[in-house]
Amino acid sequence: MSLISQNILRKNRVNKTKREDVDVPSPLEGNENEDRKELVPDILRTKKRKKEHKEEDKQLEVEEEREMKKLENFLFGSLYDPVEFGKVGEEEVQTKAEKDSTLFFTDRSANSALSFYEEDAEFPEESSGEEDTKQRKPVWVDEEEEKTNINISKVNRLRKLRNEEDESLISGSVYVSRLRAQHAKLNPGTEWAQLDSWSRTYSSDYGESSDEENGAVIAPGHKDVEAVDDILRTNEDLVVKSGTKLLPGLLEYSRLVDANAEDPSNGPINSVQFHCNAQLLLTAGLDRRVRFFQIDGRRNTKIQSIFLEDCPIRKASFLPDGSQVIIAGRRKFFYSFDLVKAKVDKIGPLIGREEKSLEAFEVSPDSGTIAFVGNEGYILLVSSKTKELIGTLKMNGTVRSLAFADDGRQLLSSGGDGHIYHWDLRTRTCFHKGTDEGCINGTALCASPSGALFAAGSASGIVNVYNKEEFLGGKRKPMKTIENVTTKVDFMKFNNDAQILAISSSMKKNSLKLIHIPSYTVFSNWPPPNRTLHYPRCLDFSPGGGFMAVGSAAGKVLLYKLHHYQHA
Repeated sequence: MSLISQNILRKNRVNKTKREDVDVPSPLEGNENEDRKELVPDILRTKKRKKEHKEEDKQLEVEEEREMKKLENFLFGSLYDPVEFGKVGEEEVQTKAEKDSTLFFTDRSANSALSFYEEDAEFPEESSGEEDTKQRKPVWVDEEEEKTNINISKVNRLRKLRNEEDESLISGSVYVSRLRAQHAKLNPGTEWAQLDSWSRTYSSDYGESSDEENGAVIAPGHKDVEAVDDILRTNEDLVVKSGTKLLPGLLEYSRLVDANAEDPSNGPINSVQFHCNAQLLLTAGLDRRVRFFQIDGRRNTKIQSIFLEDCPIRKASFLPDGSQVIIAGRRKFFYSFDLVKAKVDKIGPLIGREEKSLEAFEVSPDSGTIAFVGNEGYILLVSSKTKELIGTLKMNGTVRSLAFADDGRQLLSSGGDGHIYHWDLRTRTCFHKGTDEGCINGTALCASPSGALFAAGSASGIVNVYNKEEFLGGKRKPMKTIENVTTKVDFMKFNNDAQILAISSSMKKNSLKLIHIPSYTVFSNWPPPNRTLHYPRCLDFSPGGGFMAVGSAAGKVLLYKLHHYQHA
């Protein structure tokens, strides 16, 4: 026998020991029984109290859950509460539906429209790969839709979604697909919103090669017809020209209606300038009137005119922010016209100065400073806000021309000594002085919009184009010397992208040249051979480069359209 079997007592012996234990009396038995009888009711009471507390806690939790569900139903609708969709009391709902069966009707048209959505939702494997690419993929999928059951027979407005009379509970995904089918049935005119509808209409109504024949191509990112909805997600130009650089040789342009055709000037035009919005054009001249025209190339409607009785206008210019117009002539004072308030203010003479003429000036690109040409080589700096003198600059010779650079932080000046000065307006000091090659008397200056190039014209008609960094570095040789004008250069202007430089002289008829800057060559078909420009005195390009306005001594403002640029 094993040790385990030897230690095990027989059943009879175990019973006997138990009986002996029961039969053996103890001296404390009586007292213990009495104590036990007293403790039993107390224990029962505590147990009952605990059970009652547990039941109360459970009831509170159930009530809180009900309140939360009611609140969710109120905020988000019954779709998010599965209890409201027939899980509780389904038999009552079915009996109620049987009673209302007389109101039921089968919508066959919904079944046909439903196939477009339900087949895709229930049988995604049957759809081809091309259809998957045409349809948008959902950004987010609610996993609770499959778990949620909706009772469409309980709510009156949802009964139309039933396919059979006794149908009551459907899953969330089926419910969504049926709602979409019902919407497609009630709104049949939404085919334009489908991704493949535009490609069908475009290919049938328009030729695919029409844009290529017109010299236009689809902008990058829009070549895929199936992704045509990406057009609404970008601010790029939808159609752009295939070539972005202006080619030398011939300039494509066309003559439009004169800008001031509705109200020509009675005297020479001395100033022409486009507003920063490219629709408003300013003209001013010796007839003491400032006129504003809305430029569209067809009618060019006159908007307003201002008459200054005591000031024949030599120059008028917008502030770059477009808020004011500065008007000056051969007077000790100048005028400021507020475009917003339509108010004209007379300013001057400047305190501490004896200049008898403020006719030549330039406005900084940041609209903060106005630089006037003063006497004896002085440059007068006036604040555009307060219209007060804030400083002066002094060069050796007489000042003839000014030009701002580096967003208004630098100023270029030239004059009778044949030198070009570079001024730092923050410290109001001259940080560079260089000789203009072949120039004895400088008459005109202009800088490109980026500030990388500047051109200097002289009384002999020679124009030198410099690279600013090379000129400041000590290189005096110009990048190009232009000798196509034989009389004094009065006016020069770069266009918006610095691909065209206009040079004019008012001492000779048709003396207006357009220079192609990348190649530094003159456009051979300009000026127009059959049309006279008379004596050109001023010129300006629109902010987008599409329009060019030329003011002449005859009082007309000629308007041209440059076809290379798509925007005004």
